[in-house]
Amino acid sequence: MSARVRTYMELIRYKNCLMAGFAATIGTFIAKNIMASDTFDLFHLKNYPLLDMGLVFWVVFLISGAGNAINDYYDFEIDSINRPERPIPSGRVKLKEALYFSYLLFALGTFTAFSIQQICGVIAFFNSLMLILYAKTLKSTPFLGNLSIGYLTGSTFLFGASVFGFEGLKALFVLFVLSALAITAREIVKDIEDMEGDKMEGIDTLPLRIGAKKASYIAVLIGFLAIFLSPLPYLMSILGLRYLYFVLLADLGFFAAIHQILTLKNPAKSSKMFKIAMFFALLAFIAGV
Repeated sequence: MSARVRTYMELIRYKNCLMAGFAATIGTFIAKNIMASDTFDLFHLKNYPLLDMGLVFWVVFLISGAGNAINDYYDFEIDSINRPERPIPSGRVKLKEALYFSYLLFALGTFTAFSIQQICGVIAFFNSLMLILYAKTLKSTPFLGNLSIGYLTGSTFLFGASVFGFEGLKALFVLFVLSALAITAREIVKDIEDMEGDKMEGIDTLPLRIGAKKASYIAVLIGFLAIFLSPLPYLMSILGLRYLYFVLLADLGFFAAIHQILTLKNPAKSSKMFKIAMFFALLAFIAGV
């Protein structure tokens, strides 16, 4: 791999793109099992839309990479101080090159998404606009920025399910809501953790606008809502009994995260517990099909 290619892979943060693409294919896998009432069988992969799953992975990889690149484009001045080693501030990628490269990836990802299914294309196009808007405006907009990340991250599962049209979206909509709520709560906690640095950089976040205490209450409220709604996939007969076993572990992790931020005033530990809880939630989604 040439130095130039490595630089652009660094710009799009390819490891994050790989994880996002993998999450989207899990969405396709879960939706297929829910709709067909099948059990996953390694010896019968022909029953799965493998080509579409590969395209879903590619679309999410491209659009996630585009989002990371355009985010660095708008963060150029801040990164010049805090992250001078990144491709743009280090001079390895010119500012305009990063912008045009991100637009190219957005276009390729959206075009490929429309080739899968029209609904896939609509979601890809909307998410591309959201990523551009987030990098330009929403990131520095208190609470709306957190909601945007919650939606965008949770929608990777929804995008994977959109391979099956509206039926796929209906199958995974509750899981998308639960994911978006948990991620939004964690994003607020991360903003509480980063208050000192954000204040120095002049970034306007919810905790800086209303205070850490009130922001933690909002994060806790959203976290409790995610816990309260967590049995819904089982109660709605979307996922089976195994889902309940794993989601219980996830809920215990969310309770621990809430305890850390509400009682112990430890946002760093709370953020880590949210991350662990979301891992168990993902296992619950997979185990429950």
